[in-house]
Amino acid sequence: MHNTFLEHVLDNLLKKQLDITKCTFVLPSKRSGTFLKKHISSRLEKNIFSPEVLSIQEFIGNLSDLNQASNIDLLLLLFKVYKESQIDESDDFASFINWGQTLLQDFNEIDGYLIPATDILNYLSAIKEINHWSTNKEKSELVENYLQLWKNLETIYNNFYKALLQQKRGYQGLIQREAVKAIQNGTGPKVGGNPIIFIGFNALNAAESAIIQHFLEHGSAHIYWDIDSYFLDDPIHDAGLFVRDYQYNWPYYKHGHKIEPQNNFLQNKNIKITGVPKSISQTKYVGQLLEEIGGNPAIDLTKTALVLADETLLNPMLNGVPNNIPEVNITMGMPLNKTVLYSFFVNFLELHLNVSERGWFYKRVLEFISNPYSLTLSTESQGSFAQQLSKDIKEGNLLYINSEVLTKYSKAQELLSIIFPDGTLAPMDWINKCLMLIERLKIIYQEEKNALELEYLYRFYTLFNQLGQYLDKVDFMGELKSIKNLFKQLANMETLDFIGQPLTGFQIMGMLESRNLDFETVIITSVNEGILPSGKSNNSFIPFDVKRDYGLPTYKEKDAIYVYHFYRLIQRAKNIYITYNTEPDVLEGGEKSRLITQLLTDKNLKSNITHTIATPKISIEPKPLVQIEKDGQFMEDLQAFAQKGFSPTSLTNYIRNPIDFYTRNILKINDLEEVEENIAANTFGTIIHDSLEQLYTPLINIMLTEEHVQSLKKQVPEVVQHHFAKNLSGIDVSKGKFLLVYNVILKYLHNFLDDEIKQLKQHQIKILALEERYEEFITIPGLDFPIKLKGTLDRVDEFDGTVRIIDYKTGKVEPKNVKITDWETLITDYDKSKAFQLLCYAYLYSKKHGISDVQAGIISFKNLSKGLFPFSEDKDTRIHTDTLATFESYLFQLISEICNAAVPLTEKVT
Repeated sequence: MHNTFLEHVLDNLLKKQLDITKCTFVLPSKRSGTFLKKHISSRLEKNIFSPEVLSIQEFIGNLSDLNQASNIDLLLLLFKVYKESQIDESDDFASFINWGQTLLQDFNEIDGYLIPATDILNYLSAIKEINHWSTNKEKSELVENYLQLWKNLETIYNNFYKALLQQKRGYQGLIQREAVKAIQNGTGPKVGGNPIIFIGFNALNAAESAIIQHFLEHGSAHIYWDIDSYFLDDPIHDAGLFVRDYQYNWPYYKHGHKIEPQNNFLQNKNIKITGVPKSISQTKYVGQLLEEIGGNPAIDLTKTALVLADETLLNPMLNGVPNNIPEVNITMGMPLNKTVLYSFFVNFLELHLNVSERGWFYKRVLEFISNPYSLTLSTESQGSFAQQLSKDIKEGNLLYINSEVLTKYSKAQELLSIIFPDGTLAPMDWINKCLMLIERLKIIYQEEKNALELEYLYRFYTLFNQLGQYLDKVDFMGELKSIKNLFKQLANMETLDFIGQPLTGFQIMGMLESRNLDFETVIITSVNEGILPSGKSNNSFIPFDVKRDYGLPTYKEKDAIYVYHFYRLIQRAKNIYITYNTEPDVLEGGEKSRLITQLLTDKNLKSNITHTIATPKISIEPKPLVQIEKDGQFMEDLQAFAQKGFSPTSLTNYIRNPIDFYTRNILKINDLEEVEENIAANTFGTIIHDSLEQLYTPLINIMLTEEHVQSLKKQVPEVVQHHFAKNLSGIDVSKGKFLLVYNVILKYLHNFLDDEIKQLKQHQIKILALEERYEEFITIPGLDFPIKLKGTLDRVDEFDGTVRIIDYKTGKVEPKNVKITDWETLITDYDKSKAFQLLCYAYLYSKKHGISDVQAGIISFKNLSKGLFPFSEDKDTRIHTDTLATFESYLFQLISEICNAAVPLTEKVT
C-alpha cells in the first residue's frame, strides 16, 4: 500500500528537517491522534515523552480558557434564560425541549461562523413579522406569542452568552468565538514555541479558519490537507469544495504558499458496487463478503475497515460478522435510544403516563411485561408473574389492571410494588423506580456473567443519576410528561461507546470516525440518497436564503462534507466494496446515492469498477397442497370425536377446508385468546343469543300476545347489561366504544321485538323451545363405530300451526346461502353452509319428534326488515320427508368420507 496520509505527513516533516518529537499536532478528532502517535512511535529509536497531540476542539478550548458544557446543561440554562425574558406566555419545559435544541444549534452556528448576532437575529425577527403580517390589524394571541419569541431572541442570546461566560463554560461555537477574540486581542494563553502542525482538515467554520490562519501567518505552523489533485483541480467536484475555497481566499496561499495535493485516486484499485434489497440484507451480504476476505491471505485484516453510513445497522452487523474474523474492533458509539433496554424504560414510562383511576391500561401493561427485560425479571422465584398476568389479562378480558388484580401474584409482591406503585408518580419517583429495576437486573446478569448487558445497565444507571441531579436543580419538572422528552433527548445524545483496541484487528466504524485514516480494503454500506449524503434536512430556524447571505453552511455544504469523507476513504484503498439498498423504505433514505452514479459515470474509473445487484436465490415452487394421512392415532381421535358428536359447524369446517376441521375439531387448536377492546363478532352474537333466551324463556309453550312482547321490551336494558358483564368481565358499558356496542345491541333487540309484535297482529305464534340441545346416534353403512350428530337450535316455534326452526345470525346472510338447486354443492361448497346447518337442525328435530313437515330459516339481525330467510329447494320453503331423505344420503356421504381411513385430508385452497 502507498503510505497512509499520516505517514506522508511525518515523512514530509522530516524532509523539512522538523523534529517531530517537538511539534504540537492538531487533528480533527482524538481518534486520528491515536493513529498518529502509533506512526510516530514506530519511527523512534529511543523512548520519549509523546509530543502534544490535540483534537481541534481541545486546541481551541486551550485558547479560550472555557470548558465545553454538556448539551443537557445548555438546554436547562437556555430554558431558564428564556423563562426570564419578556414573553407573556412562555412554553413549559416539555414543549421547549422540542425547539430549544434547534435554537441551540443555530446559536452555535452563528458564533462558530463569527456572525454579529444582533444583525442576523433582528433580521430573522423582521422576516417573521412580515410573514405573519396579516390584513387583520389584530393579531391572535398565538401569533402574538410567537412573534414575542422572535423579538426577544437577541436578548435571550445575549443573556445566555453572558450567563455561560460567568460560569466559564460554553458551547462549541461560543468557545470558538471567544478563542478568536483572545488571539486577536493577544489576551489568550501563549502557545509555546513548538511548531504547530494542522493535519487533515476539510470543512472549517469561520472561527476555526481564522484561528488556523492566524497561526500560519504568525508563527512556525504548517498545514497538511488530505486532498487528491483529482478533486482539487476539478472546479466542480464537491470533494474539493472547501479546500479549493481556502486555496483561493486565504491570504496565506495568495502570498506564495501552495497546497500540495497527493495523487492516489487514479492508482490501480478495484471497486465493486452492489445493490442489495433492504437494509438487513446488506448486513448478510457484508457477512458473506467478510467471510471471503477473512479467508483470503492476501488481504490484511488490520488494514480493513467496514464503514456503516447508517449507524443503526451496527447491531445486526455484529450478528453477521463471521467466525473466521478473529478480532473485531468497533469504534463508533451506539445511541442509547437504539437499545432494547431503552424501550424497556420507555414502556415503563408509558405505563405510568396512561394510568387512570381505573388502573393501568392493559395494552401498556402487556407491552411492558412482554419486554425481554420484564421477562428476565419474571423468574420462577417471582412466580413467573409476567407470563401469568399476560394469561389472566387475555382470559379475563381485563381492560384495566388495578391493585386488586395484582394481589394474586403473591411471590412477586415486592417487585410489583416497584412496577405498579400506588398513587401517581412524580418524575423523581419514576427515576428511583428505574434505578431499583436496574439493581434487580444487575444481580441477574452478574450471576449470568453477561458483560454486555451489564454495560448497558451501567450506562442507563449513570443516565438516571444524571437525570436525578438535574431534577434536584430545577423546579419546573412537576409532571411525568415533562421528563419524557428530556429522557428521550438524553438517550438520543448519549452513546454506548465500544472501547476497543483501535490499532488492531478489523475495524467497524461510522463515517466521521474514518477521518484521516486510510485502509487497504474498505467496505461502505447504505450508500443511498438521504443517508450518504444525508440530504436536505433543514434542522434550523434560519431560512436557506438568510444562511446563504450570511455565509452559514446550507445543505449543499453539509452534503459536500460527506462527499469529501466518501472520496477520501476510497482515495488510497485498493479494494473497495460499496453496497446500497435497492428497495429503500420511506424512512430509510432514497434511491442509490449520487456518489455511486458519479463513480459509475467517471471515464477514468471505467476499467476498475463493477456494478451488480445481489438478489437472494428464489425458486418458486408450487406449494404442494397439505395432505394428512389418516393414521391409527388420527382414527382413534376421530372415533372419540364421533362419540362426542359431529356438530353442523364441525362438518361445515370440513367442507370449507379439511385441514381446518383437523386443527380446530380434532387437535382443538383454537385462535389466540385476545383482550377485546373492540367487541369480537362472536362475543357480539353470544350476547344477543343469551339475551333473547333469557327474555323469552318464561313464554315457552304459551300463545304469544302483543302484551307479552311489549313487557319484554322494558327488560331489555337490564338483561343486556347482565350478559355484557358475564361475557366481558372487565368492561364498563357506560362510556366509550362499548356504550356504542351496547346501544347497537339494544337497537337490534328492540327491532326484533317490534317485528314480533307486527307478526302477532296477523299470525299466531307459540314458542316450543329455546337453545335446546339435540343429539342423535346415526348408523352409517360401512362404518363400524357409532356416530353422534348434535346441534343446538336457537328457537323452535309454531307459526300458524307450522313448526319453524329458527337460527339467529348477527352476520350477513343472503337468500342464496339458504337455497339449494344442486344438492352436490351442499357438501362441496362452503357458501351453502347455512343451508347445511338448517337441514341438520330439521333432520335432528324430525328424528326426535317424528315430524318432518317443517320450515327452517335464518333471522339476520343485519337485515331484520327482510324477516325470515327460509331454507328452500326450488321455490319450496317447506322441508318434507323426501327433502330429509335426500339430505341424509349427502350427510352420510360426507361423514363416510371424513371417516374413511383411505381418503387423506387434503387442503382446499379458498
